[in-house]
Amino acid sequence: MKREWRVRPVVLAYNTSLYVWKFRMPLLEALRERGYEVVVLAPRDGCTERIVAAGFGFRELRLEPRGRNPAADIGTFLDFIRAYRELHPSVALHYTIKPNLYGSLAARMLAIPAIDNVTGLGAIFERDGLLQRCVGLAYRVALARVSRVFFQNTDDRDLFVGHRFVDPARVEVLPGSGVDLERFRPAPRPDGPFTFLFVGRLLKAKGVEDLVAAARIVRSRVPEVRIVLLGERADGEPGAADPAILDAAISDGTVIAPGATDDVRPFLTAADCVVLPSYYREGVPRSLLEAIASGKPVIAADSVGTREPVIEGENGFLCRPRDPADLAAVMSRMAELAPAERAALGEASRKLAETRFDERIVIGKYLEAVDAATASGPAT
Repeated sequence: MKREWRVRPVVLAYNTSLYVWKFRMPLLEALRERGYEVVVLAPRDGCTERIVAAGFGFRELRLEPRGRNPAADIGTFLDFIRAYRELHPSVALHYTIKPNLYGSLAARMLAIPAIDNVTGLGAIFERDGLLQRCVGLAYRVALARVSRVFFQNTDDRDLFVGHRFVDPARVEVLPGSGVDLERFRPAPRPDGPFTFLFVGRLLKAKGVEDLVAAARIVRSRVPEVRIVLLGERADGEPGAADPAILDAAISDGTVIAPGATDDVRPFLTAADCVVLPSYYREGVPRSLLEAIASGKPVIAADSVGTREPVIEGENGFLCRPRDPADLAAVMSRMAELAPAERAALGEASRKLAETRFDERIVIGKYLEAVDAATASGPAT
């Protein structure tokens, strides 16, 4: 049965329902409290019914997040047009690459205000080439009439402004997606060996293979150190960490891989340091934000996005991307610190989370942008 809306809804478009559930529910709640009806436009997955059960509208979107099939992408674009014609939203919020491109184009065609969030650019913009130029042109066209473009780090903002993909007057940098400072907070660490924790899908670009190589070096020096890879394997997918490397490291005890979890907090509590040697062009990784909010020292690659929540020597250390030897040296340095020194790093992490990465900052910026977009009326 078709749902009738009391007012024109706010639509939030994402490439998975999972990410809406994990990262955007506080924003949806805040929009509802503000008096807006909210509809999520995303592919259906295991988290869709949770969103619906929370009282939000949902419309399925045909979208392959990592696919490069032109026919499928045309279908995605047409889905956006159909959805926006039916829902006639007061404003559309777009996240991730394909909603930013196809959703924004559809919104422009139908004179619907749009607010986009560039959550990360991935490998496309790491080197110049035809694909980068084509995607850049698509962004320039898609973002030409959006009300606001949020970036999660200054590198991505500077790239888009420098290449004239977006009007700098419509740009703002957010502190990633922010972090819930009540849900993630310091807790007493249980007894156990020194533990490094990686959180994320086990992908090559996340630095997983580099971390396994570094783990072998570190454990040859300090055998009792534990390295935990917490996340879903991506075997068979493009960009997956080599299954043979993972299997060998798990088999000989170099790393521990418990799989994915719905609640990372117990693993954070048991960790001494969170490590993310990613060289993928990310926004600001949520795993690092949750780590610093939990009062943990962090080690991250000196890469776009990953460097944002790390102040060298103050709350953690940076390592060279794609350099297992340097990563191992930095991990060894962390493990060899006196407990009081690591505690000081953790305290600095929590303070940084409180002052720069509180999700209430992000929500406040979105509420301001939505209010302004709905007040201004159709896109021009």
